[in-house]
Amino acid sequence: MKTSKSKVRTAIFPVAGLGTRFLPATKATPKELLPVLDKPLLQFAIDEARAAGIERMIFVSHPSKSAIERYVHQDHDLCATLRERGKHKIADTLDEAAINPDEEQVFFVMQPEPLGLGHAVLCAAEHALPGPVAVILPDDLIVSEKGCLSEMIEAYEGSEPGHMVATMEVKRDEVSAYGVLVPEGEAEGQMLRASGMVEKPEAEKAPSLQAVVGRYVLDGSIFEDLEGLPAGLGGEIQLTDAIALGAGKVGLCGFRFSGDRFDCGSKAGMLRATLAYAGTQKEYLPVLQDLQPLPIAAE
Repeated sequence: MKTSKSKVRTAIFPVAGLGTRFLPATKATPKELLPVLDKPLLQFAIDEARAAGIERMIFVSHPSKSAIERYVHQDHDLCATLRERGKHKIADTLDEAAINPDEEQVFFVMQPEPLGLGHAVLCAAEHALPGPVAVILPDDLIVSEKGCLSEMIEAYEGSEPGHMVATMEVKRDEVSAYGVLVPEGEAEGQMLRASGMVEKPEAEKAPSLQAVVGRYVLDGSIFEDLEGLPAGLGGEIQLTDAIALGAGKVGLCGFRFSGDRFDCGSKAGMLRATLAYAGTQKEYLPVLQDLQPLPIAAE
């Protein structure tokens, strides 16, 4: 493999999932718009992509989740109403959060059926800019000073091309919930070379404890490898299978990010994220200090 300075310009946001674990809350509100206090999960992901210098954002959504598109775009009428009422600070916050069509490129594509993460990424192929692409799973909230994607892209663009996946070490009895890296040799700083990945292996058969979480920087060949890929685990087109297929051709490494990861696809993870985020803001500290369990029997 030759050294390359391939620039990562596109980020893909798979947001088509129906969020069944959060029903009834997600009956009318997409899970990506559920807030950690007052900031939706999707906004954390968008901000992370912006900080990493992403030029084009592609949202792979579902026809029932039109609220996501409304959220992403600017709402001029709402902001005008807020300003008329003297609420300039709130209007400024909304303007800054929304996509600015003069400065940012955004596309929405639909994934009508839940055919897997690999299929969702493939849906974005037509709109991806040339070169490697990033994939961000909004319900994997990773909080760090620099930003996980910024860390990954900096490492990726300064090394050999290929696939890079964010990894973290998990307990042996937890590996069956993740895609797991097949390492090659010792880690070099935050990077760990690998020969492949295994999707949700049995605990005793897992090739390592390096679990893949929701950030990827993938060589542009990922779309070719996803084309015609047969359904894998769960009858879905698995992104893990396509990455493993391409590992021998373009290379693969895990990236051990420096931030804290919260699995906001689960209720417990969402609660942890909310409490951790509240703990960073002075106005909520008295609430956290006084927090007592409600006198309600556990379900």
